[in-house]
Amino acid sequence: MRNPMPTRISQALPTEYRGRLMEHAREVNFPEGARLFNEGGRADRFWIVRSGVVTLDLHVPGKQPAVIENLGPGELVGWSWMFRPHQWHLGAEATTPLRTHEFDAEAVRELMDGDPAFRAAVATWVGQVLAHRLQAARERLLDLYAPYGSGSGR
Repeated sequence: MRNPMPTRISQALPTEYRGRLMEHAREVNFPEGARLFNEGGRADRFWIVRSGVVTLDLHVPGKQPAVIENLGPGELVGWSWMFRPHQWHLGAEATTPLRTHEFDAEAVRELMDGDPAFRAAVATWVGQVLAHRLQAARERLLDLYAPYGSGSGR
């Protein structure tokens, strides 16, 4: 069983910093089946799910994309916006009608540059999300391609 990590914004960011971030949010909705982004694309925004489900996937040559994880309310969609070269490492698709808070990545990076404590809080949150996503990707790929699966029932 995976170690629980505070990856939802309500658990990961202190109230003060969560409020500062949310001041820069705009509501954006996606219909079921909409692609939010594709691997290799420009990571110039990110989202926090308000309602619905978004699937993260990984391109597998000659096969359907491998579903890595399903994300729901309060979860961060996209971390590549924070790290150069600001290109998506995964793809994302709305698997239900999706309501989100959308953020302009450049504006948030500028906000972080102006406040080292805010930057540290957001970087810690994104780092926790990244660690969680890498573990989820590892487990999913082992389930799909390893002879005995991930052994996630450990």
